[in-house]
Amino acid sequence: MSIEINENKPVEILLVEDNPKDLELTLYALKNNNLSNHIEVVRDGEEALDFIFCKNAYAKRSLNNQPKVILLDLKLPKIDGLEVINIIKKSPETRSIPIVVLTSSREEKDLVESYKLGVNSYMVKPIDFNQFTQAVREIGYYWLLQNITAR
Repeated sequence: MSIEINENKPVEILLVEDNPKDLELTLYALKNNNLSNHIEVVRDGEEALDFIFCKNAYAKRSLNNQPKVILLDLKLPKIDGLEVINIIKKSPETRSIPIVVLTSSREEKDLVESYKLGVNSYMVKPIDFNQFTQAVREIGYYWLLQNITAR
């Protein structure tokens, strides 16, 4: 599922999520709070890296047109979220893109490793629907409206 991208407008959110229910809830929370203008959805780590580095299906994108924030699940097919963080944060062209881990993993090693690799925020997905939508709203408001980045 992908929201249509206008090549001239920046993608505000890259949502990397393989779970259909979590994807639906996240998109609902963003849309319900008017935070869904320009979202790209990818389903695995390989596709996320293709998007960020403008490869394969995303080869026509400009490397200069990066999202304001990446919402990243850790437990992904093909390439896991920790490796995605590692690759993005090692590259001078992409290391400044904020990455918010939005995961169901409560494992201490995932939390510690995420921060070691340079993630900007780590949030465990709440099980409660209202808490989940509130958490996504707060993430969206902060990273899209309040955070100031150097580009």
